[in-house]
Amino acid sequence: MAKPVSRFVCQNCGAVTPKWQGRCDTCGAWNTITEETTEVRAPGPAGKSAGGRKIEFVALKGRAEPPPRTRTGMDELDQVLGGGFVPGSVVLVGGDPGIGKSTILLQAAARVASAGKRVLYISGEEAIDQVRMRAQRLGLAESPLGLAAATSLRDIAASLEEERNATLVIIDSIQTVWLDSLEAAPGTVSQVRACAAELTRLAKTRGFTVVLVGHVTKEGTLAGPRVLEHMVDATLYFEGDRGHQFRILRAVKNRFGATDEIGVFEMTDRGLVEVSNPSALFLAERRGNISGSAVFAGMEGSRPVLVEIQVLLSPSANGGSPRRQVVGWDSGRLAMLMAVLESRARVGLGQNDVYLNVAGGLRVTEPAADLAVAAALISAATDRPTPPDMVFFGEVGLSGEVRQVAQSDTRLREAAKLGFAAATLPKRVARGGRAPSAPEGLRLSEIGHLADLVAPLAAGDKPKPPPRKAKPEPAETEG
Repeated sequence: MAKPVSRFVCQNCGAVTPKWQGRCDTCGAWNTITEETTEVRAPGPAGKSAGGRKIEFVALKGRAEPPPRTRTGMDELDQVLGGGFVPGSVVLVGGDPGIGKSTILLQAAARVASAGKRVLYISGEEAIDQVRMRAQRLGLAESPLGLAAATSLRDIAASLEEERNATLVIIDSIQTVWLDSLEAAPGTVSQVRACAAELTRLAKTRGFTVVLVGHVTKEGTLAGPRVLEHMVDATLYFEGDRGHQFRILRAVKNRFGATDEIGVFEMTDRGLVEVSNPSALFLAERRGNISGSAVFAGMEGSRPVLVEIQVLLSPSANGGSPRRQVVGWDSGRLAMLMAVLESRARVGLGQNDVYLNVAGGLRVTEPAADLAVAAALISAATDRPTPPDMVFFGEVGLSGEVRQVAQSDTRLREAAKLGFAAATLPKRVARGGRAPSAPEGLRLSEIGHLADLVAPLAAGDKPKPPPRKAKPEPAETEG
């Protein structure tokens, strides 16, 4: 017979402790441990493990067909997913409140349903009328998708068991779904883990795709246990500032496609609109001949993206503790790069407040941005603009050397396509006796050390201010 047993579980990392304590020893979070009740069956004949069957081992070599895909009709979303939804897969979508998770999923669900597929949208946070109002605002009111509002896992599972032709099921959100056999509140570790496991079983056995919407914590990570991200087949993050029109959908895990792919969207009054050429959009408002600005030729998955790196230096008002404010890049890497510039290239930055921004709301994570950030810092320190038709990319080491990065040819082709005439990059090593050729019309400047970058920027022509108009001399009066 089962008997209830109490245990204390951290709601941040899922660690189990024998008693309550204010701070979790595993993740260090405060006031996240709550008491949960589970059932443990007494040992007996029924609890003994029965004999299993022998599993069959096969050779590694074999024919594997690519999984079929259900395209959403949104090319940016399909690219992040690897070509579309895979039947039987589970996708987890996370993001800040109000960033557009429900909007993009409702748009994708409506397009899949309009293609003749059976799509079910189950909302646990909003009433049916609220979802209908959003659909009407987006122009999707006539879409033939099935809509329901439910939070009980038993009701959801029973309804999905009877569905025979369902292709896509959206649960918004997993933190609101609860199982009545558990005494824990909805959104706790036990509830999220149990509900996600049951929905994953239904997806695998019934063959439809399940999309789970997840909340995020103050740190920007998905709320709930980390095991939730291990249970799903793909994890997508929706990034961006609610006050900015751009939204970035990024894949951090995908069992059926490449990771680190991004999709770029623009938030409008008609929902999210795809941005097919994000580089042109990120650089649309860029002004040339401004010090502290450099264009970075980056890679987001398989897509080249050009963005502007902006740096502003100002005298520190705090004396011995200058401020470092970073938006869209790693603040620790900025500190390292500033130390390298001061020690290896004799560029004084320590007594200034440094503000760095990646224009457009994109978050850059690859080390190839080091050279562009260094160019922006040197430009701001010398008050001399970088060439407006030049892009930068390359990794910087602690000794000041500029290291090679992957997919240089793809970056150069994107720069040439957008009209740039020059590129500063690491010295390239010939592969197979032949160095990669530059696109036609693109001038390359290969450097091996940061000192090679400081010299041309410091010797550049500083823009001259416009000439002042001469003041008219006062007319002489006869005395």
